[in-house]
Amino acid sequence: MIPRTLFGPEHEDFRRTARRFFEEEMAPHREKWEEQQHIDRHLWNKAGELGLLCATMPEEYGGSGVDRLYSVILMEEQARAGDSASGFALHSDIVANYINNFASEDLKRTWLPKMATGEAVGAIAMTEPGTGSDLQAVRTTAREDGDDYIVNGSKIFITNGYLCDIAVVVVKTGDPAKGAENISLLLVEADRPGFTKGRPLKKVGMKGQDTCELFFDNVRVPKSNLIGMEGMGFIMLMKELAWERLMIAIICAAGCEQVLAHTLAYVRDRKVFGKPVAAYQNSKFKLAEMRSETQIARVFVDKCIEEQIKGTLQVDAAAAAKYWVSDLMSKVVDECVQLHGGYGFMLEYPVAQAYVDTRANRIYGGTNEIMKELISRTF
Repeated sequence: MIPRTLFGPEHEDFRRTARRFFEEEMAPHREKWEEQQHIDRHLWNKAGELGLLCATMPEEYGGSGVDRLYSVILMEEQARAGDSASGFALHSDIVANYINNFASEDLKRTWLPKMATGEAVGAIAMTEPGTGSDLQAVRTTAREDGDDYIVNGSKIFITNGYLCDIAVVVVKTGDPAKGAENISLLLVEADRPGFTKGRPLKKVGMKGQDTCELFFDNVRVPKSNLIGMEGMGFIMLMKELAWERLMIAIICAAGCEQVLAHTLAYVRDRKVFGKPVAAYQNSKFKLAEMRSETQIARVFVDKCIEEQIKGTLQVDAAAAAKYWVSDLMSKVVDECVQLHGGYGFMLEYPVAQAYVDTRANRIYGGTNEIMKELISRTF
């Protein structure tokens, strides 16, 4: 195996804290999260107390001012624990980034410290019924009315939506018939009149993750809640999307490694016709293939992480990582289910949990077909 060189001792201290949190606070309660379709609200506060939220935000806004390797560690430990319920990464590394990078000083000082402690949960509201990955086609509008905007529309598939206290909402300002040039980002507090939440959506997998619809019915929002400049939303979204797609690749690479580890332990112990499943040539070859491809994914993802840290990650590289590693995750999980036999279809086994949880990776963050389209534009 090719050794990793990204992390130092200080990173490993953080990893131990994150690992304990996911092993002790998240993994044992999977059934509860799935039944209620979201994690308990107090876990956001617990994660905040441990410094697991918004660690990369500047210290003046409640963060630790560390690099994104700490975010990588949090995502890897979430994947290692098989946790598909928490929305910490989206909160800390997507929502907080938009506020920190583009919002006014007042919005930063009001919300980032609360997000770092878990007092406020953040969501990003992009996708709408009928628009999918086409952000230019959003129909949620923000109409000017004096010092306010009046927001109308709806969003779907919103992670952290049910528990969110704030949402960064993608809206059309100006002429709603126009495309990218009229997209803006608006911070909307969940307690504003007219802002309502649907019940958590029933999903094939990731059942414990808080995912719902959001509705805006004449929601009055002050213009001071505008993030960045009016009409610059699409540009801001594009600046952050490479990192968001790499995040999916990071989770999938770690997920492949973990599923393989569980499967290797199983096939060494499970006997068929008097000898371990691992002793059969088919098992050896399948495991060798998956280990090799997972290692290839790990090396490419780590290189992309290095580029991200330097600020030189290219859009096509992030898209390639997202589509290829999420495709690989589906392949690895499917092969590992087969190696488990009937037990691979039992939800008490981690491989079966991964089977239902990981399919969405090829859809969200932009479908893998969209990733290939983006790559093709760089030829």
